Amino acid sequence: MKKYINKLFVLGTLLFLGASCESDAELTTLKTVPFPSNIEASSTTLVLNEETEDQSVELISWPAVAFPVGTPVTYALQIDIIPDITGPKAWLKSKRIEAGEDVLSKALIGRDLNKIAIDLGLLPNVAGKLVVRIEASVDHKVYSDYITLTVTPYEKSVVFGEIYMPGFYQGEFNVGTAAALTAISKGVYQGYVTLPAGNGTDFKLNTARNWDQYYGAGNSNNDLKNGSEPNFHLPGAGSYQIKVNLNTLKWTSTPYAWGIAGDATHAPTPEDKDYGWNNAIPMSYDHQTKTWKITANLLPGSVKFKLNNNWSVNYGPADSSTNTVNLDNGGAYGISEAGTYEITFKIDEVDPVSNGYPATATCTIVKK
Repeated sequence: MKKYINKLFVLGTLLFLGASCESDAELTTLKTVPFPSNIEASSTTLVLNEETEDQSVELISWPAVAFPVGTPVTYALQIDIIPDITGPKAWLKSKRIEAGEDVLSKALIGRDLNKIAIDLGLLPNVAGKLVVRIEASVDHKVYSDYITLTVTPYEKSVVFGEIYMPGFYQGEFNVGTAAALTAISKGVYQGYVTLPAGNGTDFKLNTARNWDQYYGAGNSNNDLKNGSEPNFHLPGAGSYQIKVNLNTLKWTSTPYAWGIAGDATHAPTPEDKDYGWNNAIPMSYDHQTKTWKITANLLPGSVKFKLNNNWSVNYGPADSSTNTVNLDNGGAYGISEAGTYEITFKIDEVDPVSNGYPATATCTIVKK
């Protein structure tokens, strides 16, 4: 009798646990979770332009969605065109923008919304319709009803022109051979410079390869003032990306260097067997040829290129018999013989914020 009661107890426990699991599954994945109300847009009609491309042009907001479990809810926006939101492939071509956990609004920047509109097929300077809905997810996803926006995108104008940066990085100020900063948008210029150790950090900004018009420091080192005698200055030796905005009369510098990495650049250390892969050797920028260069002693092994000693942007050869390297490619060049090598790396100097990094770059690796 006692044995029979024990069996009943075990069976009852298993049935209870099974029922609990079914109950939990129903609570987390089966129960209908609705959006409590519609989502809202700060404006439903937008005419986009380059003047506001760096500004917030739209704010989408939504109510909190209550899932049965008390964990953070992750929200995202989906943006699409009306023909693509019905049928078996509904919303599959939509553009998805992460908003975050328990976030109930998302601001859209002009340039980002313009790119989405163009990518989805809206024509520049013509009003078109975009639809927006919100995705809420915990262990499954639910969606709001969509709202419709009338959006007129713009075609980004092709900009031309340069300004120039004479300074002590040259040895002496020489506007005739100074680094050129190329226009990347209206009134905004970008370029690169390597400041050798021991050189002064001062420079000016000239609108032509002469001294008819130049800018020096204004109220601060990063303020441009026409004809000002105080020089701008960089933080110290190293390579930099320089951006100058003549619309706002401001300039910025950001440490920026391509480098070589791999087990051919450095032997393993007791602390780090992958030292050469983890610690790129920075290259110097030749502003006259717009080429990154280095002369380095290499070991037998492999070598490739990465930006700012970070693998988030790197290039390796898809075909190591060529001088073409490919973005985010796992390949590397093989160094068969130890020695001193001259290495160059050349890449189109686009604005990565607007265009991303190029799919390919070129390089040379020559033993001296």
